[in-house]
Amino acid sequence: MNRVRDCLLLGSRQGAAMIEMWKAVWRNLEDFAEQGGPVIWLLLLVSAVMWTLIGERLLYLLLFARNQTTQSQQQWMSRGERSSWFAHQVREALIVDMNLRLNQFLPLIRALVLLCPLLGLLGTVTGMVTVFDVIALEGTSDAQSMARGVFRATLPTMAGLVISISGLYMLAQLQRWTQDRLERFKDGLTFGVPGGDGYKGEVHGNP
Repeated sequence: MNRVRDCLLLGSRQGAAMIEMWKAVWRNLEDFAEQGGPVIWLLLLVSAVMWTLIGERLLYLLLFARNQTTQSQQQWMSRGERSSWFAHQVREALIVDMNLRLNQFLPLIRALVLLCPLLGLLGTVTGMVTVFDVIALEGTSDAQSMARGVFRATLPTMAGLVISISGLYMLAQLQRWTQDRLERFKDGLTFGVPGGDGYKGEVHGNP
């Protein structure tokens, strides 16, 4: 009983520590957004969506892509003939289907990568508007408000570039891995001829 009680106590302490950690993270995000303006929240939302999609693609390539390509290759190799025009069309359909599966969400990730610097630029514009408002109302005497406005103008641009560069790197890696997987999948879809298997040659005429 003592061991069970100790385990429960340890688990509750770890849970409380985890809650406090997430509270601290949230407070830091709030402070960051307050310093950078409302555009920061848009950047954080776009970043969360982008990295969720990147994580999904990584999990797919690591856990599911191999099984799907193997199943499609086995489906192709189980055909009685693989040399006719119709078989060639079936092969092309398998390649197109696998290409769509492997490249799913990559165009959306690319669009989000391109969107981040534009949102950062929007934050810069709104920050400079704040600076101009301060100058119009108080002149150049309130240096603290002007500095806060300049900081708000530069922070979204910096955040947008950091998110965009990191997303661009992962997008390039995903495209490279996807293309490599697709090429290996194509190599496994060999044509067959009467009297031999695994021949990649000229496709025969219509059946």
